[in-house]
Amino acid sequence: MKAARQAALLDVIEHEEIQTQEDLAAALARHGINVTQATISRDIKELGLVKIVGANGGYRYAYPDRSIGDDSHTQRVTRMLADSMLSAVAASNLVVIKTLTASASAAGEAIDNMRWPEVIGTLAGDNTLLVVARGEEEAVQLADKLMTMIR
Repeated sequence: MKAARQAALLDVIEHEEIQTQEDLAAALARHGINVTQATISRDIKELGLVKIVGANGGYRYAYPDRSIGDDSHTQRVTRMLADSMLSAVAASNLVVIKTLTASASAAGEAIDNMRWPEVIGTLAGDNTLLVVARGEEEAVQLADKLMTMIR
């Protein structure tokens, strides 16, 4: 039951602009799955869902896919990252990324999922993401790569 519900939840957020837990519960109910807000909240946490900026400018739930290697995964993660970033600047072995409000966590998740070898890790605030690169040269290359994505 739980696996089927969570699979349906992921399908819903992939195909609809779901902004709230109430919207998600209503969408699942349309698919014949009746759940409480508490269950929705647990599923969101277990699945690691994040909120990103949707097409209408509001925030919507998204799943940062953790699979590696397929082109559709790379395209989804790249789109998620590009949609949330405003700028990327290298400073020493660090890259400071400015994002839309409340999008730094989603951008960090996207970068972590890309598994780029030059990235050691990320640390997110609300609208600022700090990326630790292996060295200064890698940080400059990473900042350039990121800025190319948003142009």
